Amino acid sequence: MRPLARLSECVFASPRWLHYGAGLLFAGIRFRLAYVFFAAGVIKAQSWQTTLALFADEYHVPLLSPTIAAYLGTGIELVLPPLLALGFLTRPIAFALFVFNAVAATSYPDISEAGIKDHIYWGVLLAVLALQGGGWLSLDRLLAAPLLRRFGGTPSAPANGR
Repeated sequence: MRPLARLSECVFASPRWLHYGAGLLFAGIRFRLAYVFFAAGVIKAQSWQTTLALFADEYHVPLLSPTIAAYLGTGIELVLPPLLALGFLTRPIAFALFVFNAVAATSYPDISEAGIKDHIYWGVLLAVLALQGGGWLSLDRLLAAPLLRRFGGTPSAPANGR
C-alpha cells in the first residue's frame, strides 16, 4: 500500500480504539447523569415534607397539582437514572430525562445563573444520549445483538471491521 493511502486510511477511517473510546465516553456520561438525577431523588425522598412544601410554594410545574408533581418528579428521579446507568432503553429514558430537566429548569422561578448552566449542560448530554444511544458498553447493545442476528441485522461495528 502506498504511504499516502495508508496515512489517509489512518486519519479518516474510524479506528477500533475510537469506537471503544466512544463507548467508554457514553458510559461515563450515563453514570454522571444517573448520579445527578438519582441523588436529587434521594434527597427529595428523605425529606418528603420539605419536598411537598417546595412543590406547593416554590416549584410551579405546569398542568399538575403540586402533590402529583412531587410524586411524579421524585419517582422519575429514583427509577429512570439506574436504568440510564445500565444503558437499558437509553434513548427513550434520555429523552424523558431531557424533558424532565427542561420542565425542572423552567418551573423554578428563582433559579440561579449557575443552576441554568447546569441544566443546559445536563440537557446537552441527555440530547447526545437520546440521539446516539448508550454505546457498545450498554445493556441496549448486549440485548440488541442477539435480536439483530435473529432477524437479519447486524450490530454496529467499527469502520472497516476493525
